[in-house]
Amino acid sequence: MPAKDDPHASPLTRRARRALSRAGAHGALHGGHPGDPRVGLTVPATTPDEVQEGITALGTAGVRATLLVPVGLADTDAEVLRLATNAGHEVAGQGDPAGLTRLDVAVGGTVTAWAFDPSLSGVQLRALAASGVRPLPLPSPAPELGLTLRVSPADLPGTLARLRTLGYRPVPVRELPDLRPATPRDLLIHVYRRLVDDRFARSHGVLPLTERADGVMRVALRPMPAVLPFPPGSLAAELHLHSPRLVGLNARGSLTAYRAYQRSLRDVAAALRDRPEFGDARAVFAVTLFHGPLEKNGFTLTPLPPMQARVYGLGFRVMRVVYGTRVAPSETEPRMAWMEREAFLRRHG
Repeated sequence: MPAKDDPHASPLTRRARRALSRAGAHGALHGGHPGDPRVGLTVPATTPDEVQEGITALGTAGVRATLLVPVGLADTDAEVLRLATNAGHEVAGQGDPAGLTRLDVAVGGTVTAWAFDPSLSGVQLRALAASGVRPLPLPSPAPELGLTLRVSPADLPGTLARLRTLGYRPVPVRELPDLRPATPRDLLIHVYRRLVDDRFARSHGVLPLTERADGVMRVALRPMPAVLPFPPGSLAAELHLHSPRLVGLNARGSLTAYRAYQRSLRDVAAALRDRPEFGDARAVFAVTLFHGPLEKNGFTLTPLPPMQARVYGLGFRVMRVVYGTRVAPSETEPRMAWMEREAFLRRHG
């Protein structure tokens, strides 16, 4: 069994430290506003050449970011670190924090953030916290509103172009709106999404249509619900909302959320038209509280059986509690909204 502060801790210990970081241990930070297109861009650079490569790529794109550098660079090439600071980039540390003050001197200011690494020992994390240095939010595996993204210097040109196309705005982590210390509730939300949302998506074959910053819908090929007027065995495309993103966009404004909703219907039409697996879908349907906007967009509403309505209603209430929306839905009873495939494509495709 490794010692408590052994940097070569077991995978279980590393997972525990990662979970504690999501809950705010040692002052760890949580990502920004879940409806804002800004993403905190972090660029790991362990050598002077990598720092220079990152500065050049970011400068070409007119983007500022958070550079993650080891303390040792303060000794080998302090000038390139000062160059990064003068270009408006945030400099944060990574790796062993021993000699942190040397990094402060090299960048010409106080380093206040550090790349969280589960191999950091408890002693190291406590030393950082005592110096007023906070662990950065753990990076997202894909671009997501308000979260952070880690990109190597070599991958910056392609990634920055893609982020621009998708509607994201990369910024230094310190400039994320609503950046704050993490709390245990943030860990609970993360666990809920991994154990409930992500597991549901995998088991039901849900196709994400949310690469774009304002994409809020996903779709899955499902057997046709029995209440719809189609022959038994028919297939349909079932709509699923990206709930946390819709909540975040709605917090920015109801018009922002409505426009995202409208545009996402076109994403669904593109999936039906272009993806072979949806070629046999004869209708599009959703069970939702947000059936009013769907009705305005040509969907027919069908009441659910009472027991099914109660089950879905309970699930929607749980999601509202988890994701913290303060806006009450205009409807309290879920309904099924459906539309025949060709009619949907004519209107939204």
